[in-house]
Amino acid sequence: MNGSAQIQVVATAGHVDHGKSSLILRLTGMDPDRFEEEKRRGLTIDLGFAWCTLPSGREIGFVDVPGHEKFVRNMLAGVGPVQLVLFVVASDEGWMPQSEEHFEIIRVLGVRDAVFALTKSDLADGTTLDSREKEIRERLAGTALENSTIVACSNETGEGLDELSTALDQLISSAPLAPDSQDRPRLFVDRVFSVKGSGTVVTGTLTDGYLSVGDAIELLPSGARARIRGLQTHKREIGRAQSVSRVAVNLSGIEREDIGRGDALARVGQRRATDRIDSVVDPIRGVKTLTERGAFKLYAGTAERDAQVRFYDSNDRAGDKRFARIRLAAPLPLDVFDLFVLRDSGRQRTVAGGRVLDAEPRLRPGPDAAKRLRARESSTRADLPALLLKERGAVHSSSLSVLAGRTTRDIPDAVQAGNWWIGEALLARTEHEVEAALEQFHREHPLKHGADLTLLRAAVSDSLARNRVPADSDLIDALLSKLESNGMMARAGSTVRTASHSSPVGGEDVERLIRAVAESDGTPPTVPELVERHGFSRELIEVAVSDESLVKVSADIVMTPEFVDRARKLVESEPQGITVSAFRERLATSRKYALPLLEYFDRKGVTRREGDLRMPRQS
Repeated sequence: MNGSAQIQVVATAGHVDHGKSSLILRLTGMDPDRFEEEKRRGLTIDLGFAWCTLPSGREIGFVDVPGHEKFVRNMLAGVGPVQLVLFVVASDEGWMPQSEEHFEIIRVLGVRDAVFALTKSDLADGTTLDSREKEIRERLAGTALENSTIVACSNETGEGLDELSTALDQLISSAPLAPDSQDRPRLFVDRVFSVKGSGTVVTGTLTDGYLSVGDAIELLPSGARARIRGLQTHKREIGRAQSVSRVAVNLSGIEREDIGRGDALARVGQRRATDRIDSVVDPIRGVKTLTERGAFKLYAGTAERDAQVRFYDSNDRAGDKRFARIRLAAPLPLDVFDLFVLRDSGRQRTVAGGRVLDAEPRLRPGPDAAKRLRARESSTRADLPALLLKERGAVHSSSLSVLAGRTTRDIPDAVQAGNWWIGEALLARTEHEVEAALEQFHREHPLKHGADLTLLRAAVSDSLARNRVPADSDLIDALLSKLESNGMMARAGSTVRTASHSSPVGGEDVERLIRAVAESDGTPPTVPELVERHGFSRELIEVAVSDESLVKVSADIVMTPEFVDRARKLVESEPQGITVSAFRERLATSRKYALPLLEYFDRKGVTRREGDLRMPRQS
């Protein structure tokens, strides 16, 4: 079958030996236990997969998970990417310890749609079945699953299996649509193997977006690149796979050894892996307090990571949710609003579930961390771009879809400048501080046309630092360009002034200064003489120098560019070198001016000194 496929996936859950795999075998005719050891021991160790067509004609896929407490990590890998559950409780034993742990796992992972199968009904009488159903109802009370359908059935006699199929049909027909992922596919790998003649194949549940044959993808967190050679769902060839579906992906350009369970397949550049998250953590039933002490493991998708937990508050009341910073031993491709499970690996016990609120938080959370996370907890994905700009002030366009999980052409209270989205509040604060810096410069240097661009870059950098925004060089340029386009400032080369600033000194003042220097070009008035005898200010002299109307040869000597150019040509015409005395005579000046002028040429690389001679440098 070509085209696309979207087939709902259901995961099993429940205590060991309550009949999960046998039930899947009866429903599908397929044995989900793939390994010889599983068959020999009579229990599921790893994930199993099967599928069938329901009475309505809809197709359903099953991920069968192990029930034994030793294999909870494998159970989490199966349930993690799936939002529909077939929960199995045996009639002869009822609700057991692993029933409770599995139920708490699916609860904190946000499962809101499930069917409960009361298996082995042939081993219990009517009174017992009623008692078991009542017990299940009591366990579900007050949770999102309290109204779930419960069906008594027997794998041995087949009793109730038709009713169970009908209940599953209703479950998937009313299942919510795939989340708004803005076409950002992600598939957590649960199996990887090689097929002769085809190469590397990975399987998993596609939870977001869609994948097509020919797509360029990358494996996260490694970043290894590959291309999709082929797609299958339930052993049928398809051209496009849609969420939520079980998918086998044939990859070219990557070896089997480079992929493992827990890796995620995504389109190139659409997602990033992270080793720290900010989250809200919710303890499971029976956990009195959540503490930071313990050796934790975090489970998300099909991945497992060692984790360190640090809470943002000291609240330890039983059952309370808490905001936390979680650091992972290795990166994971997590997204905002992803759900995860925390287990205490020392006690081999699930202790909490959580929800990612910020997948790439700042290294230093700041004093307002709890307030920030509270706003994120109550937000939707559509709110995230504006919320992100409010938190960070500025975000590079290439990071917006990664950090917010969506692309947008318009963000409230934000503007686009170069490659950046900048919050209007940050732009206003930066404009205020840059304008203040320029006005202070104009007050201190009233005769200068403007400040050097480096002063403005430093002012923007300081403004960003005060607003806890990293002073990225590209961001500084974008802000300066935006301020210029807004008309706040004007730039000429590397000189910047406020748009309203004009020097109180007119052109006539500068022209008088130039004439005073040019009249005695070889022996012009010194700077002190220009100030004391001729009445020119030092600021005006600096203005003329900055405009290149005059050349500052030394601290006390300025000359016209024409005289300096004539002197340069003189020394360059003497390849054998020239003495200070000869230079002085040829220019009709004195040693007082000749020596500083030659030293100026030395600094500029026009000449080099060899004994008493000044030698022209070869260009």
